[in-house]
Parts: sequence; structure tokens; C-alpha cells
Amino acid sequence: MVINRPATPSAHEIRTEPFLVRWTLITIAITFLTIFVVLPLVVVFTEAFSKGIGAYLAALSDPEALSAIRLTLTVAAISVGLNLVFGVIAAWAIAKFEFRGKVFLITLIDLPFSVSPVISGLVFVLLFGAQGYFGAWLMEHNVQILFAVPGIALATTFVTFPFVARELIPLMQEQGTQEEEAAISLGASGLRTFLRVTIPNIKWGILYGVLLCNARAMGEFGAVSVVSGHIRGETNTMPLLVEILYNEYQFVASFAIASLLAFLALVTLIVKTVLESHLEEGQTASDD
Repeated sequence: MVINRPATPSAHEIRTEPFLVRWTLITIAITFLTIFVVLPLVVVFTEAFSKGIGAYLAALSDPEALSAIRLTLTVAAISVGLNLVFGVIAAWAIAKFEFRGKVFLITLIDLPFSVSPVISGLVFVLLFGAQGYFGAWLMEHNVQILFAVPGIALATTFVTFPFVARELIPLMQEQGTQEEEAAISLGASGLRTFLRVTIPNIKWGILYGVLLCNARAMGEFGAVSVVSGHIRGETNTMPLLVEILYNEYQFVASFAIASLLAFLALVTLIVKTVLESHLEEGQTASDD
């Protein structure tokens, strides 16, 4: 005897919402994104080119603007490099080993997410300022941290501290330790295992974390504002210069620098999308 069972509805049929509900939600989402994301970007680029391409290029080629661009890229490179090394080491330790204080270490990694960037900058002032804990020693040895590149780099590194590590920790935990153990059992050294097995497995996660860290570093304002001293042509990054020029009513120059930051953000978004697709492909391959 053949028993006819009712067909099981597909996942698409189960999740299908009424036409009106779907289009209402889509309209709300598009309207929100248009008002709070697209429109501000359009205004920035419109104002930047309001007096023509000549004025735009003149604003970007100004010595003060070039100094801010160089400083921003330099600080971003330093902070990304430091956080890349720390992030890989921390993720390796947390994902591959069990040790006392592991939860505390994870909490410390997340600390910059919960601390205001302004407070982060003030911490470095308390440490390295003239009246700070190490201020007298630094002055005695003619070492300048605050109001110079080292202070800006330290503040930016602190703010961007979690990005690489937080991207790699869950990825390495999901992969486990089987491949590394197999490589070591076959005679590979620890360094060779790390370079030939671990790094290839997490390369897209590393690039993704570096990308987020770099984007955050270039756009940092609060902590850098506290430790930079706002010395024109020396310690102003692009975000700081945008504020200074705007307060001086140099709107074209201000929006020109802002448009460059916005352009870098758009490039970051495109690269982020590509890296996400590679991460998903890698996770799918590992599951298979």
C-alpha cells in the first residue's frame, strides 16, 4: 500500500512574507541607507568639486594637505603592522592552547571597543606628558612621544588593537589543531608548520583584519586629537585637518580632504566585499 504524504514546504516557501510586508521593509532599508549613507557621501563630493577640478587638486596638493596625507598613511602602516603581529600571536595562543588567564586576555583585547578614544588619548598624556609618569625621564633623554609621530602611532595602535585578533580568533578556533598536529607528527618544525599550514589557512582572515584595522586607523580622530598637539604641517592627520580647515571656513579644501577619506572608505568597502566572498568560500571548502 502506498501512503501519500503531504509535501514538505521548502525553506523559501516558509520564509515568504506577504508582498506588502516585503516591499515595506525593503523601502525602509533603502530610504534609511539613502539618507544616512548615500546622501552624506554625495554632499561631500559635491562640495569638494563645487569650485571645479582645479580648486580640488590645488587643495589636495597644498603642502599642509600633503603632510597630513603622508602622516595618516605612515601612522596607519605602523599601527597595522604592530596589530598584525600581535593579532596573529594572540589568536594563535588563544585558539591553539589552554592556559590560565585566557578569558582575561580576551577581555583585554576587547577593551578598546568599550573605551572612548578620547580617554585612550588621555591615558598616553598621563603616561608620556611633561607631568606624566615617564615625562621627566623622556625630557631628560630628549625623547618626544606626545605631539609627535610616536604618540599618534601609539594612540592609533591602541584604538585599532582588537581588529586583527578578533577576526582571527574565531577562524582559528573553528579550524582546530588537527592539521598542525599532523604536520608536526610528520617531522615539520613549529616554524615550518606555522608558515606552511597555519598561515595559508588564515590568509584571507588576516587580510580582512588588516583591512578593517587600516580603515579604522586612517579615520581615527578622538585619540589622535588629544596626543597630536595640532601642529600644522607636522602632527595633523587627515581627519584633524578636515576639522581645522572647516573651522577656518576653507570649505573646498576641507571637503576635498574629506572626499579623499570617503574615497578610501569606498575602496575599503569594495575590497572588504571581495575578502568576505573568499572567506565564505574557504569556510565552505573546509566544511566539505
